[in-house]
Amino acid sequence: MSYQLRREEVLDGDRLKAMLEESPGRAAQAILIAAREGVLDAQALLGQILLDGQGIEQDQPLALRWFEIAAQGGHLMARNMLGRCHEHGWGCVADAAVAARHYRIAAEAGLDWAMYNLANLLATGRGVAVDQIQALALYQRAAEAGHAKSMNLLGRYLEEGLVCPADSAAARDWYRRSAEGGDFRGQFSFAAVLADEGRFEEALKWLGDALTAGNLPFLRVSSESLLASPHPAIRSMAQACRQRMALLGA
Repeated sequence: MSYQLRREEVLDGDRLKAMLEESPGRAAQAILIAAREGVLDAQALLGQILLDGQGIEQDQPLALRWFEIAAQGGHLMARNMLGRCHEHGWGCVADAAVAARHYRIAAEAGLDWAMYNLANLLATGRGVAVDQIQALALYQRAAEAGHAKSMNLLGRYLEEGLVCPADSAAARDWYRRSAEGGDFRGQFSFAAVLADEGRFEEALKWLGDALTAGNLPFLRVSSESLLASPHPAIRSMAQACRQRMALLGA
């Protein structure tokens, strides 16, 4: 039996997510049909599930093609994902300069994820000249739009006084907002602030959340940071970090 999907359901991101969890293969078939009919959100989503291999055989070059089709139609997240593909070499040869061009188009159109991704390239000089001032401006724009990862990085600039006046109170507030927004790096940053304030119970709670959600690269760095903490309660979390790394196969 084919999985029928009304056009309005294709445009409902929450509905599509639920469908993919309940019946990935059938949902993928319906998304493919809608994409071929020209529904932009379906085209972008088809690119994503092809990239991830969710409900459909993974095919990075084909994912890239569907992102291109949706981006040409004006879909900003598809344009951002084109940047991601070119940055990481998903379905193409990695080229950070090409990635930056795609990010810039979507960022100038107001997409927070593209602002964040372009800022990352500017901050590290990948594909573009290093420009910390522009990177900071993009992180701030994205953070003010509600982007949790950008909130954490904006907090870092403010804490360190990097191309801006240092402001520990503002940094703390952005770390808190990032943590509450669900970014595991923001949770770790906010936990560090709370620990320095002597609020160890709250700090341990946020650390636990960060270690549960964090990926392996983050956990590796976090393990070293935890062991170097001057606070015994924080150092004790290093064991939990190592256990989480082992669970993820490190």
